[in-house]
Amino acid sequence: MKVGKGTRLLLLGAVLVVIDQVMKILVKTNMAIGDHFSVFGDWFQILFIENKGMAFGMSFGGVLGKYLLSTFRIILFVVLTVWISRLVKREKPVPTGVLVGLTMITAGALGNIIDCLFYGLIFTESAPGLVATWGHYAPFMQGKVVDMLYFPLWTWPSWVPLVGGDIFFEPVFNFADSCVTVGAIYLILFQWKFFSKEE
Repeated sequence: MKVGKGTRLLLLGAVLVVIDQVMKILVKTNMAIGDHFSVFGDWFQILFIENKGMAFGMSFGGVLGKYLLSTFRIILFVVLTVWISRLVKREKPVPTGVLVGLTMITAGALGNIIDCLFYGLIFTESAPGLVATWGHYAPFMQGKVVDMLYFPLWTWPSWVPLVGGDIFFEPVFNFADSCVTVGAIYLILFQWKFFSKEE
């Protein structure tokens, strides 16, 4: 039986979300805030932190900001899902790369939405020296996003103006952030002609 394009995209999105959530749950339930270990030397580490706001540890406006950000993520997810569905149903074929890129962005958005909506309801608080268990630490839509991927590739020499002594790439992020970033960069670099033709 031939699997339709929409089904393949749904499976891709589901796989990406599952990978993201498995990584986060393993880190959340086995590491305390600040715990880390090396994957490849010092330049690729698993470092457990949580953030209350946006990707790459950025924050936004306290409790109200968190509600607004969570609501925005949900709206973005719905808009992307509807858009992909309409593109799949078009009579004129849409490049597979466009659909895959949009699916990656959508899956990444959903991965972080799950953290925000539900992690506060199903886990206890993580803290330095304290590993979370099943429990409750925040109301609906107030959960923190689990981050763990850290690539301190190098430290700038002290003589370099403005950045001397700083780590080249300091943000700690997660698999969902990676899906959004890779999907967006791919679309910008390789599929811009499709979007430039869209009304």
